[in-house]
Amino acid sequence: MPVMTLKTLRLSCFVLFPCLLLGGCTPLIHPTGLEHVEPQLRKAHFVATDGAVLPVRSWLPHDGKAKAVVVALHGFNDYSNAFTMPGRYLSEHGIALYAYDQRGFGNAPGRGLWAGMDAYVDDLRQFTRLVGKNHPGKPVYILGESMGGALAIVATASERPPLADGIILSAPAVWGRSTMPWYQRALLSISVSTVPWLQLTGESLGILPSDNIEMLRGLGRDPLVIKETRVDAIYGLVNLMDEALSRVEQLNKEVLVLYGEHDQVIPKEPVSLMLKKLSKTGTARVALYEQGYHLLLRDLSAAKPWADIAAWVADRSKPLPSGADRRNMLAFLNP
Repeated sequence: MPVMTLKTLRLSCFVLFPCLLLGGCTPLIHPTGLEHVEPQLRKAHFVATDGAVLPVRSWLPHDGKAKAVVVALHGFNDYSNAFTMPGRYLSEHGIALYAYDQRGFGNAPGRGLWAGMDAYVDDLRQFTRLVGKNHPGKPVYILGESMGGALAIVATASERPPLADGIILSAPAVWGRSTMPWYQRALLSISVSTVPWLQLTGESLGILPSDNIEMLRGLGRDPLVIKETRVDAIYGLVNLMDEALSRVEQLNKEVLVLYGEHDQVIPKEPVSLMLKKLSKTGTARVALYEQGYHLLLRDLSAAKPWADIAAWVADRSKPLPSGADRRNMLAFLNP
């Protein structure tokens, strides 16, 4: 599956605890190089300042006249192909969408290795600037799915945020340590200091990330979707989720949050906490999809959030066409 959850660690107790006898290890971070080139955006790739080449996919209006632009960030273990379906829809509605394989994922360098929060934020900042230059005068939005949503929050609330007019968070990964069971926190701490190289899978967890079974089968067959995840990569993801949850109240851009009530990957508790924090900013619109799962933008009912994104980009003051932003938020936050 494209998303690894920490429940996997619970199933690996018999491996992790004996490894305490092995002594400490250091989480591996795939290093970025020294800045030595000017970042470049080509049709099929993005060159970062350290020379790293990140594959790019784009979906552009047929007439070449985009009224708005979306920079899309894929989820954990996934890659830019995740946005094929929404990309086609948005391009048909005059919105250009660009997505790139983040470091460690897809065909980007360091496959399977975590690159570090700073590297991911820097890449997003550079990429967004270049995309904006290709569409002068057009509004630019950042769309983050799952891990990509966490990165969008962290980057937008940083000292040097990307040049964007707003952010769209689809099932954002904000499952910080404060909302994790104690045994998951303990196992993560133990495993990353003893066996950071250990690879885990999400098999046998019984988690259904979408009701689009054919799409899920396609992910299972796709060699670019990571199936086995290093413990230190999970550790890096948790650090990112921690940071995202802590920075939510610092967001000063307009935000659209999309969340499915059948999401089995990102639990309801951290999402509720994030929404409570966002409510203090007064900048957020929240859409709750009664039939939605974690991979909202690829569900069988994905056309609803696609249309909502297009409508919100066109006019952020109007209600969403699906009516998902009129669901009972109080009931969701305080069940």
